[in-house]
Amino acid sequence: MRAVPITLTAFAAALLLTACSGGDDSGSDDTGSKASASAGTAAGSACTFDGLGREVGPVDAAPAAGDTGNVTVTLTNKGAECTLDGFPTVGLSAGGDSASVPQDPAAQKQKVTVPEQGTVTFTITYVRGESGDKSLAVKTAEFSLPGSDKTESFPWSYGDVSLKSAGAPDASVGAFTQAGD
Repeated sequence: MRAVPITLTAFAAALLLTACSGGDDSGSDDTGSKASASAGTAAGSACTFDGLGREVGPVDAAPAAGDTGNVTVTLTNKGAECTLDGFPTVGLSAGGDSASVPQDPAAQKQKVTVPEQGTVTFTITYVRGESGDKSLAVKTAEFSLPGSDKTESFPWSYGDVSLKSAGAPDASVGAFTQAGD
């Protein structure tokens, strides 16, 4: 009786290892990669805005100067499976002034596979500033996907963003995460 569970466990482990073997980009003859490609999946294809829906929220806006807020952006894949490899690029605009939002230093760059109808999120974390020289009166936030020059934007109604120094917002952008992670 014990041989059956061990055999099934070993078989399941072998299947899992086989399913995870697609990470080798060395050009070797990997049957798992060929099977995936021939099945019509686009796991190697980068996600583009053409195949993604976008929603801003939930938002945990900073209520007062010095408080921290979070703006979550959710992307829903409306096309074939695709990947996001890296961080989104985020910029904040205030009329003629703009600033790039740096990556969260605590976040790890990762390659995320987004299945058809799957969702991923990223979060912009910011410190609200007081109106004046030490803050950016943001009106619009824009972002692009890794490896893309095309941008999408949304109105910013979450208050001024504090500046660490001239042109450097007290803000960061996190890595892409799968919904439910």
